Amino acid sequence: MPHDPRCWSCGARDVRDFYEVRGIPAHSCLLMPTPEEAVAYPRRDLALGFCEACGFIQNTAFDPTVHEYSPRYEETQGFSGRFNRFAGELARRLVFRHDLRGKDIVEIGCGKGEFLRLLCEIGDNRGVGIDPAWRPDRVPEGRAGDRGSVRFIPQLYSPEHADLPADLILCRHTLEHIQPVAELLRLVRESIGAKDTVVVVEVPDVGRVLRERAFWDIYYEHCSYFSPGSLAHLFRSSGFDVQDLSLDFGDQYILIDARPGGGLGGVRSALEDDLGRLADDVRRFEVAAPDRVEGWRESLARARERGQHVALWGSGSKAVSFLTTLGVRDEVGCVVDVNPFKQGMYMPGTGHPIVAPERLKTYRPDAVVAMNPVYLDEIRREMRGLGVEAELVAV
Repeated sequence: MPHDPRCWSCGARDVRDFYEVRGIPAHSCLLMPTPEEAVAYPRRDLALGFCEACGFIQNTAFDPTVHEYSPRYEETQGFSGRFNRFAGELARRLVFRHDLRGKDIVEIGCGKGEFLRLLCEIGDNRGVGIDPAWRPDRVPEGRAGDRGSVRFIPQLYSPEHADLPADLILCRHTLEHIQPVAELLRLVRESIGAKDTVVVVEVPDVGRVLRERAFWDIYYEHCSYFSPGSLAHLFRSSGFDVQDLSLDFGDQYILIDARPGGGLGGVRSALEDDLGRLADDVRRFEVAAPDRVEGWRESLARARERGQHVALWGSGSKAVSFLTTLGVRDEVGCVVDVNPFKQGMYMPGTGHPIVAPERLKTYRPDAVVAMNPVYLDEIRREMRGLGVEAELVAV
């Protein structure tokens, strides 16, 4: 397995591998219309390496040439009431905190554009979303130049977008997909120049993943993994002053607000001082993760031996990683998702069918495994409304 010992964030050559998974799907969120295509989708190896200098974690075996970000990439969480409440609260908070009224907003990696549209509607702003996965039938554009309007560029962010006017540059759940993270932050900093543009980035917190031994939160699409400290270090070394650093969404996400500066200004959060704790978390994960994987294999195998039906709830990257890391097939009968665009499709790597919640009425599962505990109450209500009396457990 190839190994890149150089940290993509700080450049140090102190990256030590501590976790490997071989032969996993190179993509988790592409729509697969047949089980054959899902099973045959290209696979690659993953090797997580920890930078002892800055705390950044990366897939040292990553091959960027296999990525396929396109309109058939289905990443939205916007069909969940729980997630929409979080997104709405975050949008209102950003509008208030940064006085985003009648302003220009650029979102790097906007997905289908729902959050950008929300920011523009709440603050009467103008937005430009950049993402090759955008689809005009999902969030249509508005008239260019109008307040509250959005337009989209279905491309990857590049230097050609650096001249877009921006009072806020937003990047939510995209940086973890980027290998040259320092290069991207430098490009954003250069595009701002002397302007006082706010930059807001949201990424998953790898510290929680390590402490919970959440192997299902490690997958090929995420080649870069951040803790609050390593994210703040990247911003400071890229010429930004950190204004705010916090955890949100059940402490699963890191949110950082920054402005151009010398890297020494702004505020310093207690969350930044996590390098020692992160090193301990890495060592514990290295020892305990294999037992966690084996424990789930044994649990699902026992359920199959007893003739029990098991379903997963949530067909996103977590479920893809869960199934392919465990190497299970018949132990799980189907994967439920509330996103209608995913229903009727198949899981990359294993070919499990993705079904609507209503399918559980005829499948009659004995157990439903929720791929994210933050949605447990929402799932429980849905199951109760369907009359499905199954044990509901979270990973």
